[in-house]
Amino acid sequence: MPVCPSCKDARYLVEKNGERTVAKVCACNETCTVCGGSGHTFVEEKGYTFVRPCGCRSIARRVTLFNQARLPARAVGFTFETFTPETEEQNLAKGVAETTARRYRPDSPSKGLIVSGPVGTGKTHLLCAALRYLTLEVGVPSRYVEISFLFSEIKNGFQAGKSGLEAIAPLVDVEVLAIDEIGKGRGSGFELDTLDELIARRYNSGRTTLFATNLSLAAEAGKGGYVDPVVYEQRTQSLLRIKVGERIYSRLFEMCHAIEFPSNLKDHRKSDKASLAAK
Repeated sequence: MPVCPSCKDARYLVEKNGERTVAKVCACNETCTVCGGSGHTFVEEKGYTFVRPCGCRSIARRVTLFNQARLPARAVGFTFETFTPETEEQNLAKGVAETTARRYRPDSPSKGLIVSGPVGTGKTHLLCAALRYLTLEVGVPSRYVEISFLFSEIKNGFQAGKSGLEAIAPLVDVEVLAIDEIGKGRGSGFELDTLDELIARRYNSGRTTLFATNLSLAAEAGKGGYVDPVVYEQRTQSLLRIKVGERIYSRLFEMCHAIEFPSNLKDHRKSDKASLAAK
């Protein structure tokens, strides 16, 4: 049985705060049974006594890393344990995301993940679950960004007198980056140039990057017999390759494990709302 009823002995609490999900150190961490709340321990080595930081102090650092990751408020309950796969593809994506997080090594970053599928099928859930584990359990600096906010941040950087490289530097340098809704937007020259610069720099430095998109990962809209030109154009515009260009598309597949959910997968958000309305 857990000693602390509030955090179940995790030593931290996760909650919503405005537009973000934030963590805070649980009160139980201040009464550490190892150091008595002092934050340090004494270790005897070869006849000498050394002072060492207690493990309870690392909780504060990990909480700070989690808050710096800037997860959205809706991610408050997003963990690997709360993700319930309904298809083989979802189960595979969960396995890849979980393995990436649990086996992450700073000295040997692993391949990332790009997951595609309809809205409301758990893509953001997996990205946030991975960053939550990496920050709170492993202590890895990470960052979440939704693509449209990324472009807004960089434009604000320009207005503040920063160069393009200075504006994207925090996202280039962070150990693990999750980019949500890649392919969303107008596809302007500014957007594509910015995305290309960011991905190229992370690609060249071998950093782990996670992506989610509503667009298809397929290379083509489909082959076979006659397809109405209007339908074909609609299908083509639903391809990530068309929205981001060949250069970015190619690097994504080299950087990441690619998984696409079935196009007919139901939107769990609508299902949840329907269930609430029926009560």
